[in-house]
Amino acid sequence: MRVMIVDDEVIIRTGLAKVIKWHELGLELLPPAASGEEAMSRLMEERPNILLTDIRMTGMDGLTLAKEAKRLLPNIEVIILSGYDDFKYTQQAIRNDVTDYLLKTTRPEEIIKTVLKVKHRIEEKWAAQSEDCFKNKEARNRLFERWVVSGDTNGIEPRLLYTMLPRLFPEQDGPADDPLQIVFVSGEGWEREQNGGGVSLLLFAIENMMNDLLPCETLLQPDRVVAAMRVRPGDAEAQTCLASMIASIERLLKCKAFAAVGKTVTEARELHESYRTAEQAYGYKGLIDDPICRYWAIKDRKGKQAVFTGKEEVELYGILLEDDSVALKEWVHRFVHELTDGDEFTLESLEASMHAVAISAQRWIEKVQHVSGRSGADVPRFRFKAGTALKDALFQYLYVVMKLYHNSLSEGQAAHVHKAKAFIELHLGGDVGLQRVAKHVHLHPSHLSEVFKKEVGMTFTDYVLQQRMRHAAEILTTSPAKISDVAGSVGYEDVKYFSQMFKKYYGKTPSEFREDASKHGKSD
Repeated sequence: MRVMIVDDEVIIRTGLAKVIKWHELGLELLPPAASGEEAMSRLMEERPNILLTDIRMTGMDGLTLAKEAKRLLPNIEVIILSGYDDFKYTQQAIRNDVTDYLLKTTRPEEIIKTVLKVKHRIEEKWAAQSEDCFKNKEARNRLFERWVVSGDTNGIEPRLLYTMLPRLFPEQDGPADDPLQIVFVSGEGWEREQNGGGVSLLLFAIENMMNDLLPCETLLQPDRVVAAMRVRPGDAEAQTCLASMIASIERLLKCKAFAAVGKTVTEARELHESYRTAEQAYGYKGLIDDPICRYWAIKDRKGKQAVFTGKEEVELYGILLEDDSVALKEWVHRFVHELTDGDEFTLESLEASMHAVAISAQRWIEKVQHVSGRSGADVPRFRFKAGTALKDALFQYLYVVMKLYHNSLSEGQAAHVHKAKAFIELHLGGDVGLQRVAKHVHLHPSHLSEVFKKEVGMTFTDYVLQQRMRHAAEILTTSPAKISDVAGSVGYEDVKYFSQMFKKYYGKTPSEFREDASKHGKSD
C-alpha cells in the first residue's frame, strides 16, 4: 500500500517522511511531492493509495488536488494536513470527500493512528471487492480458532492446514522441520478506538507490524494478538528478534507492549499446548518488569508463601474507614509489589493472597455493619476474572467494600454514631477515647457524646467498656491466650486493673470466667 506526501514546505514534507517509520506500518512511502501540480503529474504512474497533502500551497491547493485525485483514482484516500484550524476548510474538505483533516501541530502518533485507520478502511474495501478473499480469511480464522485456540484437530485434513496457514507451512506438500511456538502480544497506551471488528486500533497496528517483521500467522483477539511461528530450539537469534520486535512496536506506536511466549512443540497438532502455556505466561502481564514472559521461565516456580498480617489488616481497615481511594490504590500496589518481589511467586500463590485480603475485608464490613446496626446490605464476594490484572481486581473489590461501608452508614443524623462504632470496633486494642473518635468522625467531642447517648442509649464511655469486655470474654472462651495478652488486646496495659473492671462487669475474674465457660462447654 503506497503513501504520497504533498507539501510545498520542504521542512514539513521531509519531516513527515522521516519522523514516521512508514515501512514498519506496512506502507510504502513514495518520494514526497513539492506541489499539487507535481503530485498530479505522477499520480497515474505511481498510483498512491493514500494522499497526505497540505491544504494551502502555492499553485494548486490541497482541496483542488484532492478533488482531481479522486477524479483520476476514485479509490484513493485523502488526508488533509493544515496549519489552519478553520471550520470552512473542514466543510470544504468534507465536500471533496476527504477522509480526514489534521492540523500540522498534530503529534506523530496521532498521524499514525489516522493513517492506520485509513489503511484499514482501504483493506476492508479490497476485501469487499474480492468475496473469495474475504471468505478465505474467515475460513482461515475459523481454522486457527479451532486448531490452535480450542485444540480441536478432529476431521481436519493436514493439507488444508498447510494451504490455509502458508507462513507456517511454506512447503505445501508437508510441514517444515523447525518446532512451532505460540506468542501473545498486547499493547497499552492508546485510547480504546475500535477498528470496526471489536478489536482496538492499537492491536490492529501491532498485528500489521508482526506480520511485516516475523514469518508468522496471526489471529486478533479482543485484548491481544496471537501469533503462531516457527523457531529453532534454543535459537538465541529468534529470542533477540522477538525482543527487537517488542522494542520496535513500543518505539513506533508509542505504546507499552507485552509478549507471552508458550512452549515449543514439534507438531502442528500440538499447537494448542503451546497456546495454553502462552496463556499461563500471559497471566504475569503487569506483574513482572520484563516486557516478555516466557513459559519456561515460570513453569517451575514453587509459589511464594504470604501471610496477611494483623498490622496490614489494621492499616487497610483504617484506609477503608477514611474513604481514601488514593491511599487504597497505593496500599494495594504496595501489597502486590511485596508479593511479586522476586522470581518465586506464582499466579496461584498471588491469587490466594488476594483472596485472603478480600475475605478479611468482607468479614470486616459484615462486622461493622452488625456493630452499627446496619446489617442487611449485600456484601459482594471477590471474584477474579481471567485476563484481568490481579491488582486492579483487588482494588476494585476493596473500593466497592469501602463505598458500601460509607454508603450504608451515611444515612440520617446517626451517621456519625455508626462510624464511631465501626472505628471503636477496629481500634479496641488502642486509643478509642472520646477525643480521638470525635476527630475521626469530624465532630466536637461534646457534641459526639451528646449524639451518641441519644442514639445508643448509653454514654460513650459505657459503650466502649461494654465492647471491650465483650471482646475480652470472646477471647477468653475461644483461645488459651494469657490474661495479660487478653488485657492488651482490648486496650488495658495494667492487667490488675483489667481484672478489676472485668469482675465488676461480669461478676467473675477473667480466670474464673474462662474456667466456668470451659466447664459448660464440656457438659454440653
